[in-house]
Amino acid sequence: MIGLHEVYLVAGLMFGGFALASAYDLANPKRWNNAAFWGLFALSFLFGDQFGDLANGVLVIAMVLIAGVGGLGQGEPRTTSAEERRASSAKLGMRLLVPALAIPLVTLVCVLGLKGVTANGQPLIEAKHATLVALTGGALAAVLLGVLLLRQPISAAAQEGRRLMDTVGWAALLPQMLASLGAVFALSGVGPVIGDIAKGMAISGPLVSVAAYCIGMALFTMIMGNAFAAFPVMTAGLGLPLIVTANGGDPVAMSAIGMLAGFCGTLMTPMAANFNLVPAALLELHDRNAVIKAQTPTALALLAFNIVLMALVVYR
Repeated sequence: MIGLHEVYLVAGLMFGGFALASAYDLANPKRWNNAAFWGLFALSFLFGDQFGDLANGVLVIAMVLIAGVGGLGQGEPRTTSAEERRASSAKLGMRLLVPALAIPLVTLVCVLGLKGVTANGQPLIEAKHATLVALTGGALAAVLLGVLLLRQPISAAAQEGRRLMDTVGWAALLPQMLASLGAVFALSGVGPVIGDIAKGMAISGPLVSVAAYCIGMALFTMIMGNAFAAFPVMTAGLGLPLIVTANGGDPVAMSAIGMLAGFCGTLMTPMAANFNLVPAALLELHDRNAVIKAQTPTALALLAFNIVLMALVVYR
């Protein structure tokens, strides 16, 4: 059965490759910092389930110290020149989009086509992680297509991946860390506190509950920087007690659309640095909040749409 363990194995090998390539990058003055940082990250994927909570905590602290005290450097991976990339782009044209489009296509095909496939009496893909496994397969397929289409060695994919990670830096870890923080908040009882606040504000009724939950998801996502961090807190505090328990709403529809409402908050916050601040830096924009300003009108319109959508389907 292909499950989360295999996904983590692929991720661990990828970041291990980044660490090894960083160690050999003599042009990077902080190559050992980069190698240690990505190497520890690789270890968390490869052996995190065997380390235990204490060891994993020490590993995370070590990564924070490396990034915060020593800092990460920008490497110079072996790659094609700007002239070569322009020539390749002119030659391939729209075919350059094939690897990128393969990711959602392969993911969808795997999720729908392999759902009922079994091997030795066991499901081929672990059901609760089917989407993540399929997405990993889509990413691997995209890498293979890119190598074949561009006629580059497989090492080129690793070098370009490392270049991207060096550019993004420690911000690449924000989604995981903020999602973990959301779990900590949920365990510490923040959700029920929010629920008590909602009761004190006399929030009730099917439509008001939906609006409060969706807006709360967006706002808490803006604070946390990640909808996955906001989800357990807001769902425990508002979604389950108000929409499901009090008004008989469908928890599946509530959860799916609630996450979409949270993603609207992601578009409007600097806390989602890897989505909103890093692109501004990569594009060398004078206003680091330019991406957020451009996305906010769309985010608000989508939030309103999600509120209406949830109100229409969650109580059916």
